[in-house]
Amino acid sequence: MKKVTINSVAQYAGVSKKTVSRVLNNEPNVSPATREKVLKVFKELDYRPNPIARGLARNKSFIIGCLYDNPSKSYITRVQSGALEACHKHNYNLLIHPCELRGEALIDNIDQLLTTSRLDGLVLTPPFSDSRELIEFLKQKNINYALVASAIQDDDSISVCSNDEQGAFELTEHLIALGHTDIAFIKGHPDHSATENRFNGYKRALEQHQIPLQERLVAEGNFSYHSGADSAKAILDLTPRPSAVFASNDYMAAAVLKLATQRQLRVPEDLSIAGFDNAPIARHIWPGLTTIAQPVEEMTRQAVEQLILQISEPQDTVYQCVLEARLITRESTAANH
Repeated sequence: MKKVTINSVAQYAGVSKKTVSRVLNNEPNVSPATREKVLKVFKELDYRPNPIARGLARNKSFIIGCLYDNPSKSYITRVQSGALEACHKHNYNLLIHPCELRGEALIDNIDQLLTTSRLDGLVLTPPFSDSRELIEFLKQKNINYALVASAIQDDDSISVCSNDEQGAFELTEHLIALGHTDIAFIKGHPDHSATENRFNGYKRALEQHQIPLQERLVAEGNFSYHSGADSAKAILDLTPRPSAVFASNDYMAAAVLKLATQRQLRVPEDLSIAGFDNAPIARHIWPGLTTIAQPVEEMTRQAVEQLILQISEPQDTVYQCVLEARLITRESTAANH
């Protein structure tokens, strides 16, 4: 069977090779009717573009890199889901690059990645999206990049985040409205800006309701289940014990729930527990976790899509967006008696 080429598609559709290329790369300046006609020919001829040839022709690799370091597998799965949706839409491939390095070692690692992989752009997730050193390095190298959930205010950077501070404020207010005043808080990883944002929301709600911040009720976690378990032990050993615990993510909250159950504490009658992120575990355990829905997939999808648009055709304005973090109440929180 004769191999189908871009020239075959152009001839069959009755359009120019350039038009087929524009449709293939999801570029503008193609009428909806023409785009639909070319896409139909793609399907009829079972046309599959050769990514290597396509890259050579346009001096691009059509690969977006995604850099991450997060102990939550659920978070990474959601990041990948959003990134892949945008990549598939624009006929790009996604390269996932886990990295635990910091400082000069991180810069060296990314320099090597860029050299060996010929990435067209890089999307940075926390904590890398908060690394000014890495961002400056990418600027110097003239590498296109986008930031997910970054606290850095930079007019030059594509950035998509959610309002974590407001979300934590609303969740803390929810607990206060239920009559809780002794509310413990488990922080996240110190390298993530979300940790401070969520803690600030918690503190703002306490202050607004004239509830003193008790340092004894604040524990240090790192977003992992195990850190949640360690923090839960310290909190539940307190005398008097708090009536509610707000953990900075759902996995740490799940660890609190497990230990509370082991100690024969009834949730939510004896102890209300809340998390953050609305990870799958929040829905799958019992009682279900009250939490804040962080739009991880949508943040990453928008960041990657805007990055690809910037690569295809430099934009006049830099895309920056803050998405809403939404309170979801479930069975793990109730009135304090």
